[in-house]
Parts: sequence; structure tokens; C-alpha cells
Amino acid sequence: MFWWVLSTFGVTLFLLGTPVSSWGIGSPETLDQLLEQVRQDSVQEQRLNADREANFLAARDKQKELLRKANADLQAEEQRSKVLKGTFEKNEKVLAEKQTELKDLSGSLGELFSVARQTAHDLLPTVSNSLVLAEFPDRVAVLSTIAESNKLPNIEDLQRLWLSLQEQMTESGKIETFSASVITVGGEVKKQQVSRVGTFTAISEGKYLRYLSEPVAGLVELNRQPASRFLKAAAEFEKAGSGAIVSMAIDPSRGAILSLLVQSPSLRERIDQGGWIGYFTIALGVVALLIALQRFIYLFTIGRRIDAQRHEEIPNEDNPLGRVLSVYTGNKEEDIEALNLKLDEAILKEMPQLERGLPTLAILADVAPLLGLLGTVTGMIKTFQAITMFGTSDPKLMSAGISEALVTTVIGLMVAIPILLIHSALSGKSNRLIQILDEESAAIVAWLAEKKQGLLEKREADVF
Repeated sequence: MFWWVLSTFGVTLFLLGTPVSSWGIGSPETLDQLLEQVRQDSVQEQRLNADREANFLAARDKQKELLRKANADLQAEEQRSKVLKGTFEKNEKVLAEKQTELKDLSGSLGELFSVARQTAHDLLPTVSNSLVLAEFPDRVAVLSTIAESNKLPNIEDLQRLWLSLQEQMTESGKIETFSASVITVGGEVKKQQVSRVGTFTAISEGKYLRYLSEPVAGLVELNRQPASRFLKAAAEFEKAGSGAIVSMAIDPSRGAILSLLVQSPSLRERIDQGGWIGYFTIALGVVALLIALQRFIYLFTIGRRIDAQRHEEIPNEDNPLGRVLSVYTGNKEEDIEALNLKLDEAILKEMPQLERGLPTLAILADVAPLLGLLGTVTGMIKTFQAITMFGTSDPKLMSAGISEALVTTVIGLMVAIPILLIHSALSGKSNRLIQILDEESAAIVAWLAEKKQGLLEKREADVF
């Protein structure tokens, strides 16, 4: 019965919104305790609801006050906007009237001021990148003031613009020497004497300079100087006194051509572009030149000795002809056929020495173009690999392979052509010496044949 009442009352409290678990830690043990507990909770809940209602009413009143203040501010700003809009429209009308009045009053001067400002704007980049600025660094500020100012130029501005034009034209025809800061290749800033040829070329201590407006305005030594003959002319130009006439190379493009010229690769850089195939081809060329030099010295020396031997009767063993003649002197008693065979044998012994190295030169002359062709193939392979990986948008990525292909081809031909010519010359020299040996051998055999034929005829005449 108790649990039935408790369960029924608990359901009723649950429906009223008060959970049974909120009754406290101590659970009621009797119905009276339960009733007392419910009464206490009810009183406490009424107190909390009263506090909540009071807080809600206070917040509502505060929000109403804020809303009233916001509406008041909005009305004030709308009123102020109407006043400002009226003032703006009034000022627009006044400005239009003033501009019309200014246009009417300025007349043709307006066009003059526009031309002056445009002229200053066009002249500004020319002066900013001119070598003259290294000597007169304040000229840019004058032109910038006129070009960028929103005000109408006055008489003083027009005079300064005209003076800047006149100075630029005058300085372009002068040769001046002045002291200026020069940024060296190593990054040091040195105070040096600079010689300027108009607005075209500037040199200092025998080196060519260029003017940079950004990031640091000043004269800068070229990273790579032009050929030595130009540097020599520049040094002589600096040493020349006033009135002296010396030759000097200038760049009429104000440094553009000189910048492109110094960017062209040197001989060493071109060889590097050929890669290991280029170096190997050059090494073969050096070997071929050493062989050719040794053979040239040998054939020249032997040729002189053979020529000397041809005018002597006693054979000398220091040359091939002398050794061939010594075979004859040592075998005078042999018959003609046997002697002829011994002479041929002696000539055959001399031929390898006279022709030594020539087959090697011929092989090297044939191998060098093939190496150039190999470099062409490898270079084109690299080019196609670059195209596959990066596309054809940037030609610089393909330039390495193309350079290798072309440089190796050039190196191969440059090595092969001289070797081929040298081989031809040395072969002719060697063949001429061998021909001399053959001629002398044949002359000996013919002389002996004629001699024996004369003795035979003499014997026959004695018999008859």
C-alpha cells in the first residue's frame, strides 16, 4: 500500500515537473516526511521563479532603453546624412563651376601644362637610367616633382624642365672625368675616378661600368668585361690627356649591346657545355697532335739525312737510304735478282718506321666526328627528356641539351678536320721518302744490270 501511494505520488510530482531525485540526499521514509519534503521544495522553487522573473523584467527594461537610444541615434545620423548629402551636392556644383571657370581662365595654358607634365614623365626614365645621373644625382628629384605633382606647374617648374632637357642634351656630347662611388664585382663600394663618354659608356681603372637605378642607384662594374682589346683601349683612353686623340669603343645602345656581349659564353664555358664527350674528343685531338708533331719532326729529320745521303758515296747507317745502300755494298758479289730481293727486304724493313703513327692519326680522324655524333644524340635525348618533364613553355630548360648536341658536333669536326689534313701531309711526306728508297734501289739494280750487260758484250766481242 505504501509503495502504491509513493509510486502514484511520485508520478504526480513528475507530471508537475519536479523529479523525485531532487528531493535530497536523504530519502523520506514515511509519508509525512515525503509531504514535508515536497512542501520545502515547492517553497524553494517559488522563490527561484520569483528571482528569475525579476531578472527577466530588469533585462527587458534595459533592452527597451537600448532600443530607444538606438532609434534616437539612427534618426540623428539620418538627419546628419541628409545635411552632408546636401553639402556634397552643393560642393559638386561649386567644383564644376570652378573647373569651368579655371578652364576659361587658363585657355591655352592648360594644354601647355599638360604637355609639360607629359614631357617630364617621358624624360624621367631616360634620366633615371642615364650615366649622367652618376655625376648629377639630384636631377631625378626635379623631374619627379613636375611629373607626379597634381598642381599646375609654375614658371619655375617650366624653367627647371627646360634646363633638364638642355643639360641632358649637352651632357650627351661631353667626355667627363669625375669622382664617384663604384660597386666592384666583389661587392665593395670604392671612390674612383670615372670617365664618361656622353651618355653611352663609362669606364674606371680600365673596366667598363654600367649604371643601375635599382635597388641601389650607382655605377657597377660589369661582372664580365669585354675582350682584352676593348679593355686595353679603355685603359689608354683613361691615360690620355686633354686634347689627345685615342680610339675608344663605345656602346651606342647605352649599355644594352655591351650587356649582351659580356653575357656570351667564353671558350671554356662553351667547352663545358659539351660535357664529358667534348672533353674526351679534345683529349683525342691532343693525342693526335702530339703524334703528328713527333712524326713531323722524325720525317723532317730523316728527309734531310736522306737528301744528304743522296749526295754522298759512302752509305751512312743513320738514315734509311744509307742502310739500303749498305745492303748493296755488302752484297756486291750477289747476282742481280738476289741483290734486288735483298734491297726490297731492306726497304720493307724501313717502311714501318716511316709510316709509324699514320694509321693511328687516320683512326682518330674517323673517331672524332663519330664522338661528335654521339654527343648530338645524347644532347637531343636530354632535350626530349626536358620537354617530357617540363613542356615547351621555357626554352631555357631545353637549352642545355641543345648546347651539348651542337658543341660536341663542333668539337668533333674541329678535331677531325685538322687531323685529317695533317695525316694527309704526313702520308705524302712518308710516301715521298719511300719512293726515294724505291728509286735508289731500282737505280742500283738498273746500274748493275747495265754494267753486267756491258761486260757480257765486251766478252762476246773479245771472243769474236
